[in-house]
Amino acid sequence: MFQNFRLAMAWLHTWFGLVLGFVLMVVFFFGALSVFDREIDRWAIPATRFEPQPMPSFDKVLRPVFEGMQPTPQSLKALRDKVDGPLPERFDTARRWAAYTTHRDPVLSVFTAYEVPNARNPDDVARGNLTIDPRTGESLPDDRLKVGSRFFYPLHYSLHLRWLNLGYWVVGLAALVMLAALVSGVVMHRKVFREFFTFRPRKSTQRSALDLHNMTGVLALPFHFFFALTGLVIFAGIYFPVAHTQLNPLHELHEKLEAQETGLPHERAGVAAPLASVDAMMAEAQRRWANRGMAGEVGFLALQHVGDANGYVSVYRAGTDRIALVGEGIHFKASTGELLREDPPHSPVASVNEFLTGLHLQHFRHWLLRGLYLFGGLMGCVCIATGFVFFVEKRKKQHARQGSQGSRVVDALAVTTVTGMLIAALGMLIGNRLLPDTMPAGWPPRGDMEQHLFWGCWVLAMAHAFVRSAPVARGLINPAWREQCWAVAAMAVLAVGLNWATTGDHLAKTIANGYWPVAGVDVFLLLSAVLAVVAARRLKARTEPVAHTNRQTGVAHV
Repeated sequence: MFQNFRLAMAWLHTWFGLVLGFVLMVVFFFGALSVFDREIDRWAIPATRFEPQPMPSFDKVLRPVFEGMQPTPQSLKALRDKVDGPLPERFDTARRWAAYTTHRDPVLSVFTAYEVPNARNPDDVARGNLTIDPRTGESLPDDRLKVGSRFFYPLHYSLHLRWLNLGYWVVGLAALVMLAALVSGVVMHRKVFREFFTFRPRKSTQRSALDLHNMTGVLALPFHFFFALTGLVIFAGIYFPVAHTQLNPLHELHEKLEAQETGLPHERAGVAAPLASVDAMMAEAQRRWANRGMAGEVGFLALQHVGDANGYVSVYRAGTDRIALVGEGIHFKASTGELLREDPPHSPVASVNEFLTGLHLQHFRHWLLRGLYLFGGLMGCVCIATGFVFFVEKRKKQHARQGSQGSRVVDALAVTTVTGMLIAALGMLIGNRLLPDTMPAGWPPRGDMEQHLFWGCWVLAMAHAFVRSAPVARGLINPAWREQCWAVAAMAVLAVGLNWATTGDHLAKTIANGYWPVAGVDVFLLLSAVLAVVAARRLKARTEPVAHTNRQTGVAHV
C-alpha cells in the first residue's frame, strides 16, 4: 500500500490527527485554562474575591453547616426512580460529611451523603453540596456557575457528554490517537532538531504553517506525550471497569478485609454515639505530620458513619509541596478522638500511580511550573491548529480544480474549532458579567444560562464559518478566519471592560492590591486580544496579494 514505512506513518499522522484533532483542540485548550481554573472562578464569582483560607474550625464553623444541609434537588430527582415508595421530606442519617480546599481556594467546598430509605441499591445515596465562606460559614449562591472548575475543567476531560460516559471514551480515544500521532510525527520528521529551529513566517501560508506545526510539536513533545499518557492512567478505571463490574464480588470482599486490617469500620453499627472535638483531631494530625518532617495544612476532611458508634474522622494533608498526589491520611474514632490508624507508606506501584496522577492534576504550589503547564497546553493548540491549516492549504487548489468540497468542509470545521471555541468561551464570560444576579421567574438558573450562551455562541461561530467558506472551494482563504479573529479581540476587551464596570475591579486596582487571580485573567484576555489583532492583520496581508493577482488576471472573486 505504501512505498516505505515513513509514508505509512505520514498517512497515519495526517488522518488520525485530522479525524480526532478537533477533539484534541478542545481538550488542550480547556485543559490549559484548567491549570488556572480556581482563578477563573474568582473572576466569574465576585463574591469569592478574597484571599485563600485554610481549613476552618470544624467545631465552630463546619459542624453547623453540615447539620443544616440536605440533598440537592438534582440528587433527589435522580433518586426518584431508584426507591420503593416516596422519598422522605428530610434526610437524617448521614453516611458521610466531607470538606475540601486547596492553597488556591478562598472558598470551601462541603459535601454530604445520606442513606436513602427503601433504596433498591444500598449503595445509592442522596448527595448534598455547598460552597461556603470559610470565615463565616455562610453559603454562597448555588446558581453562580464556577466557570473554571465546574465547566471548563470537566469540558477538558468529558466534553460534557454524560450519556454512558461517552465523553470520557471519546477523549480517551483521542488521547490514544495523539500518542500514535506523536510517534508517527517523529518518524516522519527525521531532522527533528533542525525543524525545531526552522520557522519562516514570510514564506507561503502552507510553509509557515508547517514550520510552526513542527516547531511547537517538537518543543512540547515530552509535555504532550506525558499528558496524553497520564490522562489515560487517571481514567483507567472507566476504560477497564473490572473492579465494579466483572470483579464486583471480589471488590466487595476486598473492602471488608481492608476494613478489618485497617480498623476502619466498613458499615454502621446502628448504635448512636456523640462526636468528639474534630478540631482536636485536626491539631493532632498536624502535630504528627510535623514530627515526620512534613508540616502542612489540612486539605481534606471526612467523617464516615456520622452519629454512629462506628463513625471515624479522616484527616488528609494538603500535598502542595510535592508532585505526587498524596494525602498522608490519619484516622480517629469519631466518638472519642482516639487514634485508629496512620496510613503507611504506599507500595511502589501505588507511588508511581500517584506521581503520574499528580503530574497531570498539578495540585502543587509552584506558580512558574503552573505557567509552563499553561504554555505547553497552548502550544498543543497551536500545533493542532497549524496542522489543520497545512492540511487545507496543501489540498485546496487541487480540490478547486476537481470541484471537490473537502477542503472547504475541513477549513470550516477548523475555524469552528479554533476561533469559534474562543468566541464561545468569551461569550460565556461576557454573559457572566451581564446576566442579572437573580433570573426572572420561569427562566433557567443563572449557571444554566451561562452554559446556554457558551453553546449558542459556538453554534453561531460554526454557522458563520460555513457560510463564509465559499472562497476555499476556489482555492482562496476563508475570510471567516480574519473576521472571527476580530470578534475574539473585541469580545476579550469587552469582557475586561465589563468586569471593571460591574465589580469596580479594574486591572490597575487588582495589580496594585496584588490580587493576581482576577488580574491574571484580565491580562490573559488582553493578551488574547492583541494576538487576535495581529493574526487578523496578518491574514489580511496574505489575502490582499491574492486579490490583486486575481484582478490582474481578470478573475473576479467575491
